[in-house]
Formats: sequence, C-alpha cells, structure tokens
Amino acid sequence: MAKTDLKFGKKLKKYGAVDFNACYNCGTCTAVCALSNEKDSFPREMVRYSVLGLSEDVKGSLKPWLCYYCGECTAYCPQEAKPGELMMSLRRYLTSHYDWTGLAGLLYRNLAAYLVAFTLIIGGIVGLYASNTFQFEEWMHYGHLFEMLAIGGVFAVIILPNIIRMWYSTVWKPTKKFKLKFYFKAISELLVHMFTQKRSLSCDSDTKNKIWWFEHFVLVLSYLALLFTTVFLDWFSATNTIVVVAGYVFSGAIFVVTTDFVIRRMRKRSEKSTFTHPSDWFFVIWLMLMGFSAFAVRLLVDFEMLQSTFWVFLIHITVLVQWALIIVPFGKWTHFLYRSFAMYFDKVNKLSK
Repeated sequence: MAKTDLKFGKKLKKYGAVDFNACYNCGTCTAVCALSNEKDSFPREMVRYSVLGLSEDVKGSLKPWLCYYCGECTAYCPQEAKPGELMMSLRRYLTSHYDWTGLAGLLYRNLAAYLVAFTLIIGGIVGLYASNTFQFEEWMHYGHLFEMLAIGGVFAVIILPNIIRMWYSTVWKPTKKFKLKFYFKAISELLVHMFTQKRSLSCDSDTKNKIWWFEHFVLVLSYLALLFTTVFLDWFSATNTIVVVAGYVFSGAIFVVTTDFVIRRMRKRSEKSTFTHPSDWFFVIWLMLMGFSAFAVRLLVDFEMLQSTFWVFLIHITVLVQWALIIVPFGKWTHFLYRSFAMYFDKVNKLSK
C-alpha cells in the first residue's frame, strides 16, 4: 500500500508549485496534452500523485522528465491549477532527490543560498587576485586547468552518481530487472534526445514552438562546441585561424540565443515563460554572460589588450567558476541531462516489459 506524505504539497511549493490543489481531476490537461495516449496520462497522473501526497510514486516515475512544458495544460485548465508549472516543480524536486550532496534541494528552496554561493566565489577570486599569488600567465594557465578539472571532477563526483541514483529510483527499484541488451538497444534514444530534444516538437506544431526548439538546438550545439574549443583546443591561447573563428562563432551564438531567452522571459511571450523560478533566470543569464565574456576575452587577446584590461578575464573566470560549481551540478543545467537519460530509461523500461 502506498504511503501518503501529508507534507508533500508544502514541500513542492518550496520548489515553485502553485495552486495544484485546485485540481478536481476533470482530465482537461490530459485531453489537450500531445504526449497523452492510452497508457500514459500527462500530466494528470502526476497532479493526482502530488495532491494525494504519493511522493514515492513521484520519485519512481520518469513522467515529469518526459514533459517539455508546452503550457497547453495550464492554458486550458478550468481551475487554473497550473499543471504545467507543477511538472516543472516536480523536476526540481526530483533533481534534489537524485542529488546525493543535498545542495540542489538547498539551492532550489532558498534564493539566499544561491546568492551566498555566488558571493563566496566572487570573494574567493577577488581575494586571490588581491593577494598577488598568480601572475598574468599563471592566471591564464590555471584558468584553463580549472576548466579541464571541473569537467572531469563535477561529472565523476556529482553528476554520474546522481544519474545512477536516478536509474535506481526509476528503473531498478520499480522493476528489479536488468538486461544489458536493452541498454544497448536504447542507446540511440539517449543520444538523439541529448543533442536534438526532438520530442519537444511533438508538444506543439506552431511556429513559436519550432523557433523555440531551433534556438535550443543551436544553444546545445554551440555550448558543447565552445566547451570543446575552449577546453580541449585551448581557444584563448590558440593561434589556428579556424579554431579562433570557431570560438567567436560559438560564443556569439550562445550570447545571441540566450539574450533572446532573457527577453522572452521578461516579456512572457509564451506559456513556457509565464512562471519562472530563480534557477531559470540564473541558468540563462549566466550562460549569456559566459558567452559574452568569453567573446570579449578572446577579442582582447587578439588586440593584445588583455593584460591591461585583466578585469575582463576576472569577470569571465568568476562566471565560469559559478557556472561549473553551482549551476551545472545543482541548477537547471542538469534538467537537460536528466531529461535525456529519462528518455533513455523510459525506452529501457518499455523494452523490458
């Protein structure tokens, strides 16, 4: 018999959920959701679990991740129960459930925790600069070294264990089945959704959604390409023209797309951007700042002006460290990764039946 968590509703509100208790189970959200079929009820099932306090059922489900929040369910809900925002809040809640450090939940529930973490990093970098511990060349060297170590360290210590915890909650615990051949058969599902997020196109066929998908597609490719160019090709120190130009293009694309995302959220152009959590703003603004500051640093390198305007590099390295240590492992960036693995695990579960 499923256990009821009487405080589950209050917990979800700390992750951004609003008014979901107004739901009277009419089924309108399921009727308008493009993801619903005979076997899967979107988002009605998750709404009922949340209202009834069935937190264990939520933890064992992949459905919150299969939703791309087109906003149709919220727009048509006769009770204004905001089912789309509930699904978004469940994703934040699940992110904190998977996170073994507990920091994701702390940051999602407390804006002050985010601000304190950001401030500590700023203080640490400013203090290190004021101490004159490193010279100009050393700052450039250790900045690049940090990029390499942060990628491997954050993935090995935080992200990989959290993905394993996700697998345990959503695949192993509910089914107690493990057949390696199904994981190999489903691997294409992981790669396709990680790089294209194509399922979002099934949510809504209008032009605005296609533009939103295309911008996300460009952003993902540009982010990964800039990461490769900066870390593995050492863009700031590179002399190869192709590498230099590529870095400009990728960082410029990130800045342009994220700027549009900020404008979209400010103007609330669609249901997707009607409700925003601080983590949504941090993700898009920090990514925008990273693209812009990286572009500026490389430009100053090319004009041989970086040493005289070193504060620009300090801003870039501050944004980078905050991104790598706060937003990537504990913020909305993980949604991109968890959603991709959710598609993968969902395919594995279906093959196992």
